[in-house]
Amino acid sequence: MSSFKETTANLSACDDDATICTGANCLAPTTDLNAKLNLALSIVFTVMQAMIMLAMGCSMNAHKLWGHLKRPWGIVIGFLCQFGIMPFTAFALSFAFNVLPVQAIAINILGCCPGGAISNIICRLLDGDMDLSVTMTACSTTLSMGMMPLCLFIYTSIWTSADAIQIPYDTIGVTLVAFIVPVTVGLCIKHRWPHYAKKILKFGTIAGVVFLVIISVVGLILYQSSWSNGPYLWIIGTIYPFIGFGMSFLLAYFVGQPWHRCRTIAVETGIQNSLLCNTIIQLSFGPAEKEAMFAFPVIYSIFQLVASVLFVGGYHTYKKSHCLQPAEIEGQSPSLEGGYIEHTK
Repeated sequence: MSSFKETTANLSACDDDATICTGANCLAPTTDLNAKLNLALSIVFTVMQAMIMLAMGCSMNAHKLWGHLKRPWGIVIGFLCQFGIMPFTAFALSFAFNVLPVQAIAINILGCCPGGAISNIICRLLDGDMDLSVTMTACSTTLSMGMMPLCLFIYTSIWTSADAIQIPYDTIGVTLVAFIVPVTVGLCIKHRWPHYAKKILKFGTIAGVVFLVIISVVGLILYQSSWSNGPYLWIIGTIYPFIGFGMSFLLAYFVGQPWHRCRTIAVETGIQNSLLCNTIIQLSFGPAEKEAMFAFPVIYSIFQLVASVLFVGGYHTYKKSHCLQPAEIEGQSPSLEGGYIEHTK
């Protein structure tokens, strides 16, 4: 743990690979099973992401996608939320709860990660702007190659040296390819065979929801030895996704984005790529630190799923009670006076 400015290793006479020591009570990893399972999970996730993004591509409109790239106002707002609100919130929560250095670093690594592909599934369930959602995910993943080192340098320097955290550029590159290529194929399928595109989209949405649940369950089993890290990680993991969803939604609201884009920006901000966070931890730290650090990405994944389920349930309840169709909501923008601004087509 030489990379840390503050450590817990000298508090007691524990084994060299002990993670947290309080007197004679030590939490020590016994095998590298978590590392192997995490690698396997990353591979499976990449394959599943490709399949899901193929389905999401079948829901997109090439004309609207190009429109977002020519007038990237929504993308800019998403960028400010993703690499402004989330890293700062992670730092503020770590500092406020005075967590251990290893835990603070894990929280901040997650806060600096780009959005995850799961956000596109949730966006679909919320009748969001799929073209904006996919564009934001692709842009945040690409920009993370430069923004992650910068944000980590700014927000983790009080806990670790600047060169201690390794950014897995190869993993980010593979993720980007596994994202863009299936989306492009999906767009082509929708253009040439729209009937098949609808079937692929339906299957991909269901598969994505099932896979999200499986990821959470596997994470609970995979890192169950980390739950003795104390209650603060659970508190931070519970409130952090809600802060991300809420603050980004409000920012999009105040700049006058349509409701469906407010939901999209909120989802893209609040759902982080937790597997990328795990990969960074795996590459950057030894077994003594990993066991304590792996817990937070799993906790965050659980509660971002809980928050997503609540939002999806609340949205569909509201839509059903008001007999609204997605097209009706897409044509409206929130105004600062609390009314609506009708958009001309």
